[in-house]
Amino acid sequence: MTGTSTLTERFADAFMPNYGVPPLALVRGAGCEVHDEQGNRYLDLIAGIAVSSLGHAHPALVEAVSRQVATIAHTSNLFVNEPEVLLAERLLGLLGAPGRVFLASSGTEANECALKLAIKHGRAAGRSYFVAAENGFHGRTLGALSLTGKAAIRDQFGPFPLDVRFVPYGDADALKQAVTGDCAAVFLEPAQGEAGVVPPPDGYLTAARQICDATGALLVLDEIQSAIGRTGRWFAHQHDGVVPDVLTLAKGLGGGLPIGACVGIGPVADAFAKGDHGSTFGGNPVAAAAAAAVLDTIERDGLLDRVRDVGERLRQGIAGVGHPLLAGVRGRGLWLAAVLTAPVAGEVQAAAQRAGFLVNAVQPDAVRLAPPLVITAEQVDSFTAALPGILREVGR
Repeated sequence: MTGTSTLTERFADAFMPNYGVPPLALVRGAGCEVHDEQGNRYLDLIAGIAVSSLGHAHPALVEAVSRQVATIAHTSNLFVNEPEVLLAERLLGLLGAPGRVFLASSGTEANECALKLAIKHGRAAGRSYFVAAENGFHGRTLGALSLTGKAAIRDQFGPFPLDVRFVPYGDADALKQAVTGDCAAVFLEPAQGEAGVVPPPDGYLTAARQICDATGALLVLDEIQSAIGRTGRWFAHQHDGVVPDVLTLAKGLGGGLPIGACVGIGPVADAFAKGDHGSTFGGNPVAAAAAAAVLDTIERDGLLDRVRDVGERLRQGIAGVGHPLLAGVRGRGLWLAAVLTAPVAGEVQAAAQRAGFLVNAVQPDAVRLAPPLVITAEQVDSFTAALPGILREVGR
């Protein structure tokens, strides 16, 4: 059915109802702005859930993808392609640690790889369980979901085949009590994105590293959302000076193209044998070329500095808004949450949309902001100037 039906109406007819019906159909974008099918323009402050690192239609991304798709678009894992090799080498160089890379097509797949890597590594030593954090999010496939500490999306799909023990996020004492010599791995986010961009207390990741070192458990850091410059460093864990045993990446790495990566660091990098894991689309040359363009552009244009500077400007702008509905702001770089005093985030999201800004009601009392890394000071100022009016509309 097409006729005069809108894209959202056609979506509702054609798709499974797991997403509900999104409020907008976006048809084009340029830089940090997008347009819907009615021609309305919005400042994109969510970037496809921290994915569109370079914004929309960035020339470097367009050129890299166009060139690669006209050269060779797919090889499968039966053959090597140059973009995947260059990308793996680049990621290891940015980490500054010896390791090996597995490329996939999504963050969930990256975490599935990390989980299988930890199972195989730990099984040789008789390690039998895993530790993860309450309210953590690692994906929706059954393996990744077994590590996800959100009952609302987890419980209806159990029981799970893995023994996973959940501890309060940020509680180093609870983590220490939970991790013994029988623990295969600890899965943590440097800050919990889907929980509302919740950072841990200072020293938490350092303590987690020490606990894993003392017990022999692997430390797996899920940086699906926090990496590739999002917090002002290539990887969020670099703020704390720790090195994980396994690192997972996705979202912002491809700048809009589907890609994920699991990086094994040190001895665990060699845990897999031939045939232990695979992905038909992993290492796709078009996605790998896009990722290389993202990394090149971030470095060439000094975007890590911009993220720190503009992110702090956005943080201070939000913090300076005096309104009873606004409790404060948390996060780092261009990965922030406006924290509310009431569970009205959905209403704030809708009011922001009416005002021309796309934000994300990630929790009932938290609005997530993860704009493209190329956003300007003037653009963030336009949002913070509009925020009091948005909150007043909700507070009526």
